[in-house]
Amino acid sequence: MVQDFFGSENPFTWEDKFWNIDQNIEVPSTNVLEDEQNFKLEIAAPGFEKGDFKIDIDEGVLTISAEKEHSSDETNDKYRKKEFSYSSISRSFRLPETVEQERIDAKYDNGILKVNLPKKEPSAPKNTKRIEIS
Repeated sequence: MVQDFFGSENPFTWEDKFWNIDQNIEVPSTNVLEDEQNFKLEIAAPGFEKGDFKIDIDEGVLTISAEKEHSSDETNDKYRKKEFSYSSISRSFRLPETVEQERIDAKYDNGILKVNLPKKEPSAPKNTKRIEIS
């Protein structure tokens, strides 16, 4: 049977899949935390490496993206099927005006990208004085 040879996939639909380009850009799950001094983002991004990420700020919008191309290193020329895959994620956040953009930092560990967004120091209250008119 054809199914025994090719598995559960119909080999005659492979061409349809090949020509149907569907780049999958996923929106990663994100935790947003806040304390008195920082906002913190925890972004679930398993399977990536530190060098796969780009973090940009443009006009007050923080964009975090990552791309990775996966390929099989199989050297046997008699393989029945060899797959390449591409993964990408992207997420954007409008930064509050209270974030000090120059001090933002990030760390990637165990599939979680942690972005620290320090808050600006509160400005000192203005010294105001009312002048009485005599």
